[in-house]
Amino acid sequence: MYKLIKKPFFGRFMVKWVNPLTPEQQKEWSPVQTKSKSGAIIHALFAKALTDKAKATIVLGHPMGKEAKGYFLKNGYTDLLRENGYNTLVFDINGFGESTHGNFSYFEDIVAIGIEASKLTPKIPIGYFGISLGGQWATIAFADKEHKYDFTIIESAATSLDEFWINFPLAYKTLKILNFFLPKYKKKIKMKERIKEARRLKSLLLIYSDNDDWTPISMGKTFKENSPVPTELWTVKNAKHATMMKSEHRAEYKKKIISYFNSQTA
Repeated sequence: MYKLIKKPFFGRFMVKWVNPLTPEQQKEWSPVQTKSKSGAIIHALFAKALTDKAKATIVLGHPMGKEAKGYFLKNGYTDLLRENGYNTLVFDINGFGESTHGNFSYFEDIVAIGIEASKLTPKIPIGYFGISLGGQWATIAFADKEHKYDFTIIESAATSLDEFWINFPLAYKTLKILNFFLPKYKKKIKMKERIKEARRLKSLLLIYSDNDDWTPISMGKTFKENSPVPTELWTVKNAKHATMMKSEHRAEYKKKIISYFNSQTA
């Protein structure tokens, strides 16, 4: 049933996952599975830092797309983090990639994989880096008393589902119908309000682009104003939605990511 309801939103992205790594590269990664309260089995891949000692384990939450967790593998994020001393755990949100379908409570998947990360590496901090889909739902996960994240980067995240899906007519109409029948749930997943309840986090870095039509900088400012933890908003002039690593700001973007994580693990 959930798969059918999700089609107006994610139908073209719910496809068989293709691993972008070569067979030789795949040897560096270990498969991980965990059960989410969304009802799904969450599939992930874990790789150790390429340094003698790991500073932290970073969980990576992907944007909407067919690549799912492969987004981070394909675009150099995992290489960047591992080379700078961070274990990486990439996972598929339910219904994407290799993860099975669950309900719409994607924040439960983020909580579940964070708990699994703390079991895999119990003696070091757990960080989170979420982009778009993986970022907006994390703002709700941080309100959960069971989450294990110590610090986080949230990039290009929408402040509410309505504000994002209004750009896509069919999905927006479907969302309005769901909101009508589930008013309490609509309130529960209003990101810009739930961020006010964030706990455990020591800090938050928000990353946005000036010319992102779907998640403008004003959304980052709203999150910053509502955040109860020390929060920085970092912006670039020119990068389309979820393409920061491919933009003209790639070098400074990579530097900012590592600088932030290093500041939290020093």
